Amino acid sequence: MKVRSIVLLACLALPLLAHAFDTYRVGTRLIRIGDSVSELVALIGEPIYKAPIETGRGGFIGERWQYRLDNKAVQFIIRGGRIERIEEIRDGE
Repeated sequence: MKVRSIVLLACLALPLLAHAFDTYRVGTRLIRIGDSVSELVALIGEPIYKAPIETGRGGFIGERWQYRLDNKAVQFIIRGGRIERIEEIRDGE
């Protein structure tokens, strides 16, 4: 029972550590949901980390690209060559 409580608490706290955005400002430019991967790479370069997103059976859905911008971890979810989601991940603040 104690393990179940800890897992539940962790699941409830997780959304507090990541914030989703429709846009993300880099200097004077904006990156938006729906922008192409080529626009993202042209603006901020290659990510420091890439990971595939798969179905439960191992089918490819998309990719998770992570950057370190303005001393924050920023993650872009890529599907079909376009940005689907932008998340800023806090370092346990």
